[in-house]
This record gives sequence, C-alpha cells and structure tokens, in this order.
Amino acid sequence: MKNRRGTLLVAGVALLMVVLAFALGGGDAAGSARGVVISVGVASMIIIGFVTRFETSGVRAREIAVIALLGTLAALLRVPFAAVPGLQPSTYLVICSGYVFGPVAGFMVGAMTAVVSNFFLGQGPWTLFQVVAWGLAGASAPLLRVFVLRARHLSLFGLAWGMLFGVIMNVWTWVAFVYPLTARTFMITWLNSLWFDGMHAIGNALFLGLLGVQTVRVLERYHRRFYWSRDDVKAESPVLPGESEEPSSVE
Repeated sequence: MKNRRGTLLVAGVALLMVVLAFALGGGDAAGSARGVVISVGVASMIIIGFVTRFETSGVRAREIAVIALLGTLAALLRVPFAAVPGLQPSTYLVICSGYVFGPVAGFMVGAMTAVVSNFFLGQGPWTLFQVVAWGLAGASAPLLRVFVLRARHLSLFGLAWGMLFGVIMNVWTWVAFVYPLTARTFMITWLNSLWFDGMHAIGNALFLGLLGVQTVRVLERYHRRFYWSRDDVKAESPVLPGESEEPSSVE
C-alpha cells in the first residue's frame, strides 16, 4: 500500500508538469521562457526525488548490478529499432522490471534506458524528458500488481504508456519550439506526433502481450533468488532442542 501511494504521488507530479505548462498561457516570449524553466524544473525534481530515494534506500551492490544490467539491456533493445519511428521495445522491459523490482528500481531502469541508448542515438535536452517518461513507466508498473498477471493487462498498460510517453515528450517540444503557449498549440503539437505515439503504444502492447508474462516470471524467479538469505531459511526452519538461535560467528 505504501509503494502504491508513492507511485500515485509520482504520477500526480508528472501530471502536474503538464498542468503547469498549460497554466503558463502567455503568448509572449516571457511566457515561453517560463514554460521551459518550469517544465525542466519539474522534470528535474522528479528525477532528483527518485535518485535521492534510491541513494537512501540502503541499496546493495548486487541490486545496483541488476538495475544496471536491466537498464543496459533495455537501452540495447532500443538501438536496433531506431530506424522504425516510434517503435520502442525497451519500454516493455522497463515496465516488466518495475513490476517485479518496485517503483524506485523501475524508475532507475527507465532512466538508464534513456541515458545509455542516447550515447548511440544522440544526447540532447530531450534526454531529460525521456528519463522522466521511461522512469515513470517503470515506477508506475507495480500498480498492475492489484490485478492477476495477464497478457491483456500488460498490453493495456503498455498501450496507455505509449500515449503518455508521447504527452510527456510533447511538453518539451511545445515549450521549447512552439509559440504561443496555448492549449490549441499543444493539441496541434500532440496531433503531429500522434502517429509516432500510436506506433509506440501498439509496439508496447505487442511486446508485452507476447513476451510480458514470460519476462515477468523470469525476473520474479531471479528476484526470489536474489533476495534469498540465511535469515530467511532460519525463519522457516524449526529450532531443535539444544540448538542455539544465535548465528554462528564463522561466516
């Protein structure tokens, strides 16, 4: 329940980023400048919040290694499909990672996906918003745990995030390149990218529908092995008469 509230809070902050941009209104250059400052500021706060939570969560070296591996793999999945506009198979792995390992790990996998893949495809101001978009896709994935794991649930979630990803990216395009900043110009910006967003959404649905359940099962098995400890075994094993409950001093 605590993780779910945190995920909903993050989703609310992401929505706030869009609402604040709309609230700028302003058909002058000052309004456009404010739009850039506010959108970049809110995106940065989201990233800083998750990174801070990750740093203070007592994460172990093995957990960092898993996140780095999944983030790198998701990035590598993106590169070969760069020639197909909008098709992002990496999103499916980000969502599966967040579903299994939780919102903070899911966000970090999504963030790494954007940063690492853009070393091959080109870094720029858009990387910040890709970090937020992919990160929130991973961070919100644990919401699916309230349902029985089904391919259709994963597909619908991926379909929704294909469109939400486009909305977040269009905020940057809108405040940086469109003048004036009005609801009408944002809708025009969004409609111009609708074909790319639709491809992303359909690709997510296909990848998650075909591979999502199997990928989650594999990650869950690894997750159980990863978090195995002697304390877990001792808690499940009865203590026989004459045996001490104190741990051995020999490691």
